[in-house]
Amino acid sequence: MILGSKIKLREKKLADALNDYTWQTDPELAQLDAAPLLTTSLSEYLSAYAGELRYPSSTRHRFAIETLKGRHIGNCGFYNIDDTKGEAELGIMIGNRDYWNKGYGTDAVTTLVSYIYRQTNLKQIYLKTLDSNSRAQKCFKKCGFTPYGRLVKDGYSFVLMELHYKRWEERRQNV
Repeated sequence: MILGSKIKLREKKLADALNDYTWQTDPELAQLDAAPLLTTSLSEYLSAYAGELRYPSSTRHRFAIETLKGRHIGNCGFYNIDDTKGEAELGIMIGNRDYWNKGYGTDAVTTLVSYIYRQTNLKQIYLKTLDSNSRAQKCFKKCGFTPYGRLVKDGYSFVLMELHYKRWEERRQNV
């Protein structure tokens, strides 16, 4: 378990599946995630979910985001891990709308970035967020990410952002 000031990051478990399914079948959340709406049945989803938990990927680390009181409110992780380049991509979703705009996403990103830079040899974390998602961009900037480009993919327009280890370390020392 990784403790932040408002959240805990923990390993995913089968009990998270229903929330994850609900969030992935929500049209607004799918749009914010630039992901296709999940159309599989719950039973098919549970079977695939259990398989992913049993056989995790070495290039992807997923965490559940919980409040300090233990409520599962979203997920985050890092993936596309390239040890040769020393980089990985970060992703986050606060699926429970009751926790939007209250600092939980910022705390989750800050906590995850700290974990990555303290527990791995990665030197750069990057992400993409929708051009139209100003709330996410504000969160990422608050966490030290800086825009470095744009990408149009599958009909979506993204802002590309990154955070290098040196910048993270400088920010951490100035706090």
